[in-house]
Amino acid sequence: MQINGLIYTFPKEIKLLIAAFIIVLSVGFYTGLLFVGETATPNPHGIEEQYLGNENNEDALVMKFKKSEQEMLTLVHNHILSMSIIFFLVGIILSTTKLNKQLKLFLIAEPFLSVLLTFGGLYLLWSGLLWMKYIVMISGILMTLTFTLSIVIILKQLLISKN
Repeated sequence: MQINGLIYTFPKEIKLLIAAFIIVLSVGFYTGLLFVGETATPNPHGIEEQYLGNENNEDALVMKFKKSEQEMLTLVHNHILSMSIIFFLVGIILSTTKLNKQLKLFLIAEPFLSVLLTFGGLYLLWSGLLWMKYIVMISGILMTLTFTLSIVIILKQLLISKN
């Protein structure tokens, strides 16, 4: 079965459903990023401080305490489960777009690796592997970029006619 470019053949109702889903999903995804921006500074030190606390910094404007193991397990569990579903659904839709096979495979597979590295990395950072803050930051950026590129491709192909 040929699915490359199948998105162009979808009925208007299905295209509208997919577009609405992608737009609402994106609002939720980017709102989550805004929340991260509000709770942690977007740099390796800020990531470390968010999960390990800053009790030793007397000049801190906002006092943060090390997260408990329960908090960390809840965060990792919730994010890995929910984001795997998000990227599975986006991947299914993306698989129907007309796109270079290698780029498509990268955009489908990469977010799953980034989810594991980002949220598994946060747990490892919390456990004491301080260098994981760099992996968390890089994988989080890459996850966001692949999500953004995927939704742009999907929305563009939903809105244009078949070539």
